[in-house]
Amino acid sequence: MVEIRRAVAADVAAIVEMLADDPLGARRERPGDAAYAKAFEEIDADPRQWLVVAADGAEVVGTLQLTFIPGLSRLGSTRALIEAVRVRGDQRGSGLGGELVRWAVDTAREQGAALVQLTTDASRTDAHRFYERLGFRATHVGMKLVF
Repeated sequence: MVEIRRAVAADVAAIVEMLADDPLGARRERPGDAAYAKAFEEIDADPRQWLVVAADGAEVVGTLQLTFIPGLSRLGSTRALIEAVRVRGDQRGSGLGGELVRWAVDTAREQGAALVQLTTDASRTDAHRFYERLGFRATHVGMKLVF
C-alpha cells in the first residue's frame, strides 16, 4: 500500500534520483550535490510549499511539489501549482502518477484553492496526454527565462 506524505530530509536523495532519471533531468540534476539539502530546508520551512512523496513502506516511489500561490486575480483566489511530478522507473505505468496528481488536486481543493495549474516541458508529449486524461487542459502558453 502506497502512502502519500510530506517529504522528510531522509527522502531527498531518492527524490533527486527520480528527478535525474529522465532525458531532461539527466542534463540538469546532480545527485549527491549539497544544494539539495539546503533547498529542502527552504521548502520544508515554507507552509505554502508541500513537497510530498509516495512511499511503499520505507521506499520512496514517487514525488511531487504542490505550491499554494495567493493572488489578487479571481477575487483574491489562491492557485495551486503542481511541479516535479515523478514516479520511480520501475513503478511507471502502475497508476501511481495519476494517484499522486489526484491527491494534489484534492488537497488543493481542501485547502481552498480556486484552481490547479502545472507546466510540463513541450517535448514531453506522453506527459501532455497523461495530464489531459486527468482533466487538465492546455489553456495558456507558458514561458520561461532560464538564468
